[in-house]
Amino acid sequence: MRVASGAREGVAPVSELDDLLGQADIVVLTVPLTSETRHLMNAQRLAKVKPRALLVNAARGPLVDTEALLRALQDKRIRAAIDVTDPEPLPPEHPLWSAPNLLITPHVAGDSPKFMERIFKLASEQAQRYARGEPLLNAVTGEYLR
Repeated sequence: MRVASGAREGVAPVSELDDLLGQADIVVLTVPLTSETRHLMNAQRLAKVKPRALLVNAARGPLVDTEALLRALQDKRIRAAIDVTDPEPLPPEHPLWSAPNLLITPHVAGDSPKFMERIFKLASEQAQRYARGEPLLNAVTGEYLR
């Protein structure tokens, strides 16, 4: 089941997230970091995740409460795969490095053989759209945090 800020066909609203967490074998986070999504996965929600489920955070580190994640991993309640952390970069002595059931990978998903070709094409198209007074593609509006 997919969850988003608003419901549509095949997508549940975020208001149903708490009820759905106990059903999912895998929970994948791919949302922007905003004041509403910071610590989206906090201690209360991590406790609702199905035992031994896999949490994947491929978005932003602060979406997950690090201390709550660490406790859930140490209690062997869940498994996790992350390529972002909070703090970032993760200090060498941080306990996440040795947490059980955790895979930490580099955050390099955008790097692919066609990446440079696509980015130059997009930049060129954006410049042309700007010169013609047309709306830009992929414009970020609203509250997005680092």
